[in-house]
Amino acid sequence: MKSEERDAQTYGILGAAFEVHRYLRNGFLEGVYQDALAIELAERDIPFIREAALDVQYKGRALNSQFRADFVCFGSVILELKAVSRLLPQHEAQVINYLKVTGLTRGLLLNFGTPELQHRRLVRSNRQR
Repeated sequence: MKSEERDAQTYGILGAAFEVHRYLRNGFLEGVYQDALAIELAERDIPFIREAALDVQYKGRALNSQFRADFVCFGSVILELKAVSRLLPQHEAQVINYLKVTGLTRGLLLNFGTPELQHRRLVRSNRQR
């Protein structure tokens, strides 16, 4: 897949997120933004799985523990939503861990809890452990 196509996917997701934030603004709980973003993604024909279960492997063995990503879009982009006063390093670490356990390379961290939508695009190389 060409880098322009990957960028088009993340830009499309970000466009949907900006629309949700423009309409609702900040002040709601995370679940409200998840519901609204699911509607917006569907209206834009962006394929997604909501509350995607992510298996965790340890030395080649599946653990009973699972992560739940808020969304996986296009089958290749992890999307994690927050509604907090500011993003913290552990929020980014959460997305990076999701990328590690799935083997995916792109993640978006979105924070709807501030007057301006905060977003971070996280990219992980397949060579990183």
